[in-house]
Amino acid sequence: MARHRRQIRIDPRPVRPSEVSAPSTSDGPVIPPVRIFGFYVLIGLVFLVLVVRLVILQGIEGDKYLGLANENRQQLVNVAAPRGVIYDRNGVLLARNVPAFNITVTPAYLPDSEAQIEAIYRYLSALTGVPIGTADAKCRPGPGEKDPGIRALVCEGDSLAPYSSVIIKGDVPPEVAFLVRERQRELPGVGVSVTALREYPTGPLTAHLVGYMGPIPANLAEDFKALGFDPSRDRVGYAGVEATMQDVLSGRNGNKLIEEDVAGLEIRTIGEPTTPVPGNNIKLTIDVRLQAAAEAALRQRIEFINVYQNRTVTANGVVIAMNPQTGEILSLVSWPAYDNRKFSRFIPTKYYDELSKDIAKPLINIAISGQFPPGSVYKMAAAIGALEERVIAPERKLFDAGKITITNKYFPNDPGKARDFVCWKRDGHGWVDFITGIAQSCDVYFYKIGGGFPEDGVAGLGVDNLAKWAHNLGYGEKTAIELPGEAIGNVPTRDWKRINLGENWSTGDTYIATIGQGFVLSTPLQVLNSIASLANGGTVYQPTVIREVLDGEGNVVQPFAPKILKKVPASPANIRLVQRGLLEVVLSGTAHDYVDTDAIGVSVAGKTGTAEYCDNLAIQKNLCIPGNWPTHAWVVLYAPAENPEIAVVAFVYNGGEGAVTSGPIAAKVLQAYFDLKRIDAGTAGQ
Repeated sequence: MARHRRQIRIDPRPVRPSEVSAPSTSDGPVIPPVRIFGFYVLIGLVFLVLVVRLVILQGIEGDKYLGLANENRQQLVNVAAPRGVIYDRNGVLLARNVPAFNITVTPAYLPDSEAQIEAIYRYLSALTGVPIGTADAKCRPGPGEKDPGIRALVCEGDSLAPYSSVIIKGDVPPEVAFLVRERQRELPGVGVSVTALREYPTGPLTAHLVGYMGPIPANLAEDFKALGFDPSRDRVGYAGVEATMQDVLSGRNGNKLIEEDVAGLEIRTIGEPTTPVPGNNIKLTIDVRLQAAAEAALRQRIEFINVYQNRTVTANGVVIAMNPQTGEILSLVSWPAYDNRKFSRFIPTKYYDELSKDIAKPLINIAISGQFPPGSVYKMAAAIGALEERVIAPERKLFDAGKITITNKYFPNDPGKARDFVCWKRDGHGWVDFITGIAQSCDVYFYKIGGGFPEDGVAGLGVDNLAKWAHNLGYGEKTAIELPGEAIGNVPTRDWKRINLGENWSTGDTYIATIGQGFVLSTPLQVLNSIASLANGGTVYQPTVIREVLDGEGNVVQPFAPKILKKVPASPANIRLVQRGLLEVVLSGTAHDYVDTDAIGVSVAGKTGTAEYCDNLAIQKNLCIPGNWPTHAWVVLYAPAENPEIAVVAFVYNGGEGAVTSGPIAAKVLQAYFDLKRIDAGTAGQ
């Protein structure tokens, strides 16, 4: 079949470009111009956002992000100030600084790989002996682990301050520290810090005076931080002079801005560092040689008593020596003591618990914190008061038959009940004048001048005047010595008894208070200061353990100057009468047989005391037997009697009779003082 062919006519005219039509697009979709425009707008908006963000980051918030970037490579380091050292009056070191090396880990600088971290932990554990351990969700050691291991320590640091170093092992040997430093590039996050530790060469001998240091308490961390301290590193005084003179000894920390690499190692210091200001040094008033002699005398006497009784009768005592003309403490022994050398690096929990539970309370400085009935040494308040208030003429004699009987009343219209008050010498001293009353410590004489005795026409001082003269001698008040924990004691009055016991003051209370019993309490330091004020002619000085404050070059920053607390408002004549009585105590009175003045080499005066007591410890031991209570032993001696340069108090808890137990202790301290004086003057043996 023939196919129909289409005939095509070709136009011979030339084709113009404008007449050529575009190829057909009917085979694909056509993009509308609106969509194309929207796409370009979107690109423009994205670009605009990026430009605005760039302006914000680089311009508006540029300083902020620059600071954050710098934090990744810069760190402000707190530089510890050297702590001042402590000397005795002759330059013997009592506290000094020694370097200590600590192995640390900064959690933020540890590698990301758990395998690498594990390898670091294994190396540190093998090197330091600290177990790797485990840590729960709260960073506590795992079950059965007594102390935190490396994991728990790092975990806690990471949760609190990841960029702060955590001490894994403190006070490592220098060779261990050097080994870690050599490999620090291979141990990212691991470092070695050097800190100054406190060392106490004289240990227990001066522990109650010098004290010890410990970490900054959490409740005071912000306060110390404001002062420039680093609570994670710095330590502060906890006891003794270390605590009371913290501001003087500590100095002022400095700081420096450093640049670090990715491993946390210092590359360089940026800018000028703030140089730390070293703490000042302190020279104490004590002579460590006399301190040793005083401690030995006290310990030997306590041991003798216990061996003689074939049981532990006493374990506590105090010896304090003071210059009565200046208030300088020459020695201060509170026994038993603790070993502050064990607190140099950290406070061991086991040892601290043992000290805390010890019934002898070795952590407490009983020389200033112990409150005890002073017994007959307190009679000097009544003695000087009776002369000044014209209660008795010094030459008048009162008869002591061994006891007196008074009517004990609680209020004026109370008919009262008869009550006997006995003398320590049950058959009495006979006729007694003022000097003899002091020398023989006659209780009946002091009952009469303190509480009164109408049969002899003696009105008595009365409770108010007795309290007044006790305060005049420094009882019932802090002495302001530069040691923490000083107690105030107690000078009882009518108001005190009514407020504290809910009872009226009775007539008998005045008689008992006159001889330092009943509600009267005092510290050994108060007893010493009261007698010293009479020995020096009537000046109550502030006892002090600080002789001088020195800078690092040995220049005196704060020289010594005696501080007067008060003047005893008594006439020189009456004070001389009291001094004569105190001299007779040693020449012919209660201390005569127990103080060897020939061995001491100078004249000696003083006062003995035997104080009945019934405290909680005595009750526990069933010692409080009516009519036969246990007694504390007191004595205060000073020499030379005419112009004293040393006064000594010796106190033995439950020591029995004052003269017998404490007299030889104080006498040995006096002898040691004058022996040392002769040695220092180069006249020993002459």
